[in-house]
Amino acid sequence: MKEITEEVYLDWYEQMYFWRKFEDKLAQVYIQQKVRGFLHLYNGQEAILAGALHAMDLTKDRMITAYRNHVQPIGMGVDPKRVMAELYGKKTGTSMGMGGSMHIFSKEHRFYGGHGIVGGQIPLGAGLAFADKYFKRDSVTLTFFGDGAARQGSLHETFNMAMNWKLPVVFCVENNGYAMGTSVKRTANHEDIWKLGLGYEMPCGPVDAMNPTAVAEALDEAIERARRGDGPTFLEMKTYRYRGHSMSDAQKYRTKDEVKEYQKIDPITQVKDIILKEKFATEDDLKAIDKKVKKLVSECEKFADESDYPDKEQMYDMVYEQEDYPFLQHKPV
Repeated sequence: MKEITEEVYLDWYEQMYFWRKFEDKLAQVYIQQKVRGFLHLYNGQEAILAGALHAMDLTKDRMITAYRNHVQPIGMGVDPKRVMAELYGKKTGTSMGMGGSMHIFSKEHRFYGGHGIVGGQIPLGAGLAFADKYFKRDSVTLTFFGDGAARQGSLHETFNMAMNWKLPVVFCVENNGYAMGTSVKRTANHEDIWKLGLGYEMPCGPVDAMNPTAVAEALDEAIERARRGDGPTFLEMKTYRYRGHSMSDAQKYRTKDEVKEYQKIDPITQVKDIILKEKFATEDDLKAIDKKVKKLVSECEKFADESDYPDKEQMYDMVYEQEDYPFLQHKPV
């Protein structure tokens, strides 16, 4: 695995802090009705993405996930201003405002969504990996999904085929404990979701996903296994979300004290403590990073606010490919 250096810790701190503040800003503008529809935030789960990016080769590896998907494309290299604009429904967004919160996408940066159908991305991730194997490309696909999606039948079909064909894919369930609002304890007769891989003789196991180092180590091993042709791995990322399933979630299924307990092992705080303990930076250095992050978030908000909404004609341009389509004359003559 690539060495986890002083620079890596500082980068992890800055990136995770930015993702956290970016999501906090989205929560704020959602209340102001600048972002409409559903909004699913990643607060508390940032160590998963930080560790994944360290283990991946961003020049060729791919990522696909569910609808809690705003910060992943930013980590993969997408301009955060365009992500914010997409959430606003503006034409400067990643999909020209046509995708919105749950459907961020960037083929250029190998981020394949953002999917609103629960578990729908699981077979799609295997499909991306199948294409890489078919065309003999040296790429690995990381397929993320939530603990609720682990109960979908498509997971079992996909696991079976992925093992049978030894696809270069890593399956990661981000187990934040509650799916949409129902505890894992109430949805199955076992709490160790990773054990689902045992039925397919798929390498599998749990990961402390509040710690980016643990995530990076586990994913490095899984990615290398996939890259050398030995097939998939299934990892259970044990994490915790501080906000509800979505902004409309009243969170009556858990106590505030429980959330506070998990905040004691916040991934950002863990990285910050290591930085200070090892003297990688001073408190003043970190305050400078905090200031830089907040400035960038403000720039993203300003960009999204000032961008234009798409013209209604865009809807037809993005649906119909046939130049002489007879239904409507939607392009200027």
